[in-house]
Amino acid sequence: MNQLKFPLSNVQMELMKLYATDLSKTDLLELKQLLAKFYAQKSIKAADKVWDEKGYTAKDMDKLLKELS
Repeated sequence: MNQLKFPLSNVQMELMKLYATDLSKTDLLELKQLLAKFYAQKSIKAADKVWDEKGYTAKDMDKLLKELS
């Protein structure tokens, strides 16, 4: 069984404040899109870091894509 951990993290505290606000459907959708964009950008940044560390090239990616198809 999951148990709540106290104290809450800074993210949890901010989300709790947000939960107290009754957002419109439009604002809720905008918030979801903002969060999705935030995590997408973090993922891209992490992937770019690995790409640079491994020294990958466009040719490497083309080869990988051909192997996967």
